[in-house]
Amino acid sequence: RDVVFNCAASTSHPLSMREPWFDLDVNSRGVVNVLEALRRFNKTAKLVHIGTSTQLGPLQYEPADENHPEFPADIYSANKSASEKYVLIYARAHGLPATVIRLSNVFGPRATIRSPEFTFNNYFVGLALQNKEITVWGEGEQLRNVLYVDDAVSALVMAALSERSVGETFFAVGDHHYSVADIAATTVRCIGAGKVTHVPWPPERKAVDIGKAVLSNAKIRNFLGWAPASGMEDGLAKTREYFKGCLKEYL
Repeated sequence: RDVVFNCAASTSHPLSMREPWFDLDVNSRGVVNVLEALRRFNKTAKLVHIGTSTQLGPLQYEPADENHPEFPADIYSANKSASEKYVLIYARAHGLPATVIRLSNVFGPRATIRSPEFTFNNYFVGLALQNKEITVWGEGEQLRNVLYVDDAVSALVMAALSERSVGETFFAVGDHHYSVADIAATTVRCIGAGKVTHVPWPPERKAVDIGKAVLSNAKIRNFLGWAPASGMEDGLAKTREYFKGCLKEYL
């Protein structure tokens, strides 16, 4: 194999807090398994590993870049941070041509839309498609970055094809930031159904919330020439069209 895209992970923040050993096995030990397979049997394959913006924890400055310190607020984010470091260690110590792409709230066709544990904005889409109420915790003022799935794919492919990406970490994120409340309202408007209500924060989620997540994509623009092609509204329109004919298969 010439390229390995490691998109496998347990991606639920709440599950990682309930089952930390499981998350550790999948998101840390699992990545070492991939790295060891490459080191032993295919050292020339390019590895593109998926990281996450939540590795940073609460921001100390904004927009956050790849040099921002990392103080993760939950087990999932901590293990994703550790696994990224394993990838970079293998790149330096063993000469593996590896890179990390950190993503943030990817949405679009084929996403998991039936559960809030797998990216909140996809869950919002699922609720709107069913004419159900979208609940936002508190005022929903915390800023988030969202990325349409085609833009995520283009970032992964460009990283795989570029020699400049080896040993580097990149934020592949959108150009704009939106409050959770705005994301909910825009989802309802673009999907065309449902409504938004505000409810109190669950204590267990408030304890691990990172606040604002304002991120910079300057590095990946400069190194690889990547830029997002779809805005949130365009992406939601494409998402609506996809799910119209197959919604029952995803619920």
